[in-house]
Formats: sequence, structure tokens, C-alpha cells
Amino acid sequence: MNPRKYKDAVYEIIGAAMDVHSELNWGLLEPVYNEALHLELLDRGIESEQEKLLPCFYKHHQLEKFYKMDLVVDDVIVELKSVKELTSAHRAQLFNYLRLTQKPIGLLINFGQPSLQGERYAYIEETNECVLLDKNMNMLYPEYADEEKI
Repeated sequence: MNPRKYKDAVYEIIGAAMDVHSELNWGLLEPVYNEALHLELLDRGIESEQEKLLPCFYKHHQLEKFYKMDLVVDDVIVELKSVKELTSAHRAQLFNYLRLTQKPIGLLINFGQPSLQGERYAYIEETNECVLLDKNMNMLYPEYADEEKI
């Protein structure tokens, strides 16, 4: 999996999020940003699934409970927050979605600060790990820098 092939899609999603942040400012509730970003993406001709339900399983039994992902744009999961600071719990939520869906890319976007905050992650199926990406979609952990692994 080469995360760089998602660079344009991620760029478009982050650009849309920047426009939403610019228009609405910071500190509103997450559902407001979720709906606004969904509409902004549609205005740009980008289809997204809002509040997509993810089934949960226990020992091969589907549970009645579901996770609800904020936005899914093709193979990119977008997890939105409106908090003072992103935490490891926010990252773990996104990582769980990536592992459960095996989608290759996840974005964690925070509208809770005067400047929009965002983090990019790739899911590595072979190791079941999520790794941080830079703005050029390069993995920031040296052990994954080998082109054959990505």
C-alpha cells in the first residue's frame, strides 16, 4: 500500500475542512462541523458518507451495537473532533476504525482550536499498525520507509 496515492484526496478533504473552519470559526460542537464538512465536500463534487455505521463482532457474532464513523470519503476515514487538545484516546478511536474496516488512510481533524489541526495516518495491514504520515503522505517511522513495504 502506497499512502502517497491518496495525497490528492487528503488534500481536498483538508482543504474543505479549512474552508469550514474559516467560515464557522472554532469551538462549536462536533456535529455542526460534521454536517458542514459533508456539505462542503458535496459542493466540491466529492461524495462522502456521513455518520457511517460500522458493525461490531464478538467471536464471529455480529453485535446489535455499531460504531459510527464521522465521515468516509472513498478509502479515507475522517474522524472529527472539536476539543482543546487531541489525545491518545482520539487517535485510538481512529486506529480502531482503520483496523476494523482495513481502510488505508485516516484523518483526525480538530476544529476546537483557533487554527485547524489535522493528523494523517496509514493503516499497515501486514502488521495491523497505524503510522503517522507527513503532509506529503510519507510515513514518519523509519522502519516503514522501505518502498516494498508501502
